[in-house]
Amino acid sequence: MVRALWSGATGMIAQQNNVDTIANNIANVNTTGYKTEVNEFKSLLYQELQTRTTSANGEEKPVGAQVGLGVRNAAVTSQFTQGALLDSESDTALAINGDGFFGIRAENGECYYTRDGNFTWSIGSNGNLWLTNADGQVVLNTQGNPIEVTRNDHITSRIEIDSDGQLWYPDAQNNLQKIPNMQVGTWQFQNPKGLYKLGDNLYRTSDASGAALNEATNANLKRSQIRQGYLEGSNVQIADEMVNLIIAQRAYEMNSKVIQASDTMMQEANELRR
Repeated sequence: MVRALWSGATGMIAQQNNVDTIANNIANVNTTGYKTEVNEFKSLLYQELQTRTTSANGEEKPVGAQVGLGVRNAAVTSQFTQGALLDSESDTALAINGDGFFGIRAENGECYYTRDGNFTWSIGSNGNLWLTNADGQVVLNTQGNPIEVTRNDHITSRIEIDSDGQLWYPDAQNNLQKIPNMQVGTWQFQNPKGLYKLGDNLYRTSDASGAALNEATNANLKRSQIRQGYLEGSNVQIADEMVNLIIAQRAYEMNSKVIQASDTMMQEANELRR
């Protein structure tokens, strides 16, 4: 009965974490580039009650007896399925259609990755215009350098970005010309579920994710397409999350019933002395 108390307690803790994950998904239903997260569970150790043996008549008992000791949270993994492309009025709104990630350089010099293409033009330290995210962190080109244009020679509203991420600007005859070495970089990972989540829609590489693979220099990767004037919406499905929430709540209630039943049985056993 003590085993049942602890097993029920582990179930309640696990389902509470499951509810927390579902609540985070629902809270981020309108977050640009957010990827829904799924809680995964793993059984705890088993206690052996009876090993494989023989009966009193010498008959073999091929199956032993083991009882489990509960459950624990194994991992919370992100599902990197494509989100819907949502129309945006911003000229610097970029959405990725594919498996790629934008590269972002933080103030500390580290490189992070994101699916959030809600970018804007900012004045950089050298006086040029830099493409940055909402926090002022620079967006990287295919060479791993900031995407920048000269401040006096370009009007940002006239810059166009094609599906390959190449920046174009009209000349005096209004013909579009490439801006040299200014192509939005995209990177892929062998295991994107292994990326370390930092918050603010940013990810960092880890041993589980592997190194970032540059789509521009790796011919074995299927290139992602970039859509200017669109943002990738969250891939959270509210109907699925509500169903998962109900299931988690019912599982939490059943584990609490296990604890109540074990408590009642222990109370009955203590009253046998009277």
